[in-house]
Amino acid sequence: MSEFESIIYEVEDGRARITLNRPEKLNALSLKLQAELNEALWEADNNIEVHCVILRGAGRAFSAGYDLTGADGHVPVSRVQSSENSYRGGRSIDDDAWQLERAQRYRMAIFDMHKPVICQIHGYCLAGGTDIALMCDMVIAADDVRIGFPPARDLGALPNNMWIYHVGPQWAKRLNLTGDTISGKEAQQIGLVMKAVPLEHLEYEVEQLADRLAKIDPDLLSTNKRIINTAMELMGARTLQRMAAENDVRGHNTRAADGFRHSVAENGLKTTLQNRDEKFGDGRVRVNGPEFRDEDGRLKDEP
Repeated sequence: MSEFESIIYEVEDGRARITLNRPEKLNALSLKLQAELNEALWEADNNIEVHCVILRGAGRAFSAGYDLTGADGHVPVSRVQSSENSYRGGRSIDDDAWQLERAQRYRMAIFDMHKPVICQIHGYCLAGGTDIALMCDMVIAADDVRIGFPPARDLGALPNNMWIYHVGPQWAKRLNLTGDTISGKEAQQIGLVMKAVPLEHLEYEVEQLADRLAKIDPDLLSTNKRIINTAMELMGARTLQRMAAENDVRGHNTRAADGFRHSVAENGLKTTLQNRDEKFGDGRVRVNGPEFRDEDGRLKDEP
């Protein structure tokens, strides 16, 4: 059924499965992938045979984040876009905000669409991967998945931010201020994901939930999803997303972000990321008990 290039779209047994399909890039989120995801989500929402959507990733990870290489970044804004015209780039603060808000509109379909979306995460769910996953109605994780936003260490702020609505301000700060990662098992404990299960049971856990949703009138599913999301809107959730995009512009204008860009130009992206993250050891959080670390910053069980 799928005619997309960066995702796989299929409908079966009352559910639409959308699979991020750039496994060789750990499903890094290009602009093309985000545009195709948006299109597939609205297609599923419009199809009366679909009761829910399952969003997952092909290969070793759900998503390792945004594609910082710029690959597949040329997606026309409209069908009348022309080389004869001059368009926004990233030259000004307003340009940057506009581009971030454009990509955000693609992702907001998850929140705005009528039908529920179950997110199935495994391997890595990092940076932009969390922007997508935490927008979903229910997140089911492999217990060993690593979830976090490492770019908060030097590249900017989170352009979508649903963390506080899941875990409260303290854990949102603990994770967002350091860029450290948390396992699926401990993410369940603090409410970042709904449930964590062993990887070998992950697909079954998601599919059996979709089976139950398929027994419910999709219009009634919509009614119940939307009243809960309205409650979140009354708590500012949707407005916060627009503000998060603008706040990321502020992050892009810090000394740290400027240093990141210069390092990429001089040393390349891979080396820049390695140099950033190696200072944080294994980059992991421990929810239960003290965080003893060795000289390399890796968690250990005793002092």
